[in-house]
Amino acid sequence: MNPQQFREIAWNGLWKQNTGLAQLLGLCPILAVSTSMVNAVSLGLATILVMALSNLAVSALRNFIPYEIRIPVFILIIAALTTVVDLSFNAFFHDLYLVLGIFIPLIVTNCIVLARVEAYAAKNDPLTSTFDGIMMGVGLVWVLAVLGGMRELLGAGTLFSGIEMILPGASAWNVFGDDYPGFLIAILPPGAFFALGVLIAAFNAINVRLAARARRLPPPAPTRTAEPEQDSAEPAAAS
Repeated sequence: MNPQQFREIAWNGLWKQNTGLAQLLGLCPILAVSTSMVNAVSLGLATILVMALSNLAVSALRNFIPYEIRIPVFILIIAALTTVVDLSFNAFFHDLYLVLGIFIPLIVTNCIVLARVEAYAAKNDPLTSTFDGIMMGVGLVWVLAVLGGMRELLGAGTLFSGIEMILPGASAWNVFGDDYPGFLIAILPPGAFFALGVLIAAFNAINVRLAARARRLPPPAPTRTAEPEQDSAEPAAAS
């Protein structure tokens, strides 16, 4: 795979086909876990691991999986990898595991993971499939980070609340001070829909501006092909 293909896959995952803003997949965990930045990013990182490993496994085994039973096999692979991630969180980040709760096992049913496995990994080689899973996951993580940061900042006036569950000794950043009363609706379910709507509106507005700028740019100059050299010698005159 050449660098241009890598850049195209990265651009699709981070922006053009962003799972949270363009495809609107996996909205249940996106809206439910984004009450704080730490919770949102942690679930996003777990999803990256499952997506990358699932894409790698399915791509490597795609020629051995019968087409008729591909979906059950894909789900079985995703479930096995999700179980590994779930047990790892329980072992190494137990407090965070208790906070995220059921949403780590629910990665198995996340449309984002199954969609990339079916649409991309089952048709491409392991390297590009793994890279696609990572980029799609990173696109999801930055949306979760922005969404969780917005809701936490408006709702509680803090950032990185719960960071001590990952980095012992660290503490949250109190942005607005201890006297900030908080904006309760921001951390309630309606606030998740409002915040996501704002992000989608900004995403669409940026895309409109990018499209308008692309239309104003002059078309690339056509490449000139070298003309075949002609023999400089004149043909001999007929006698």
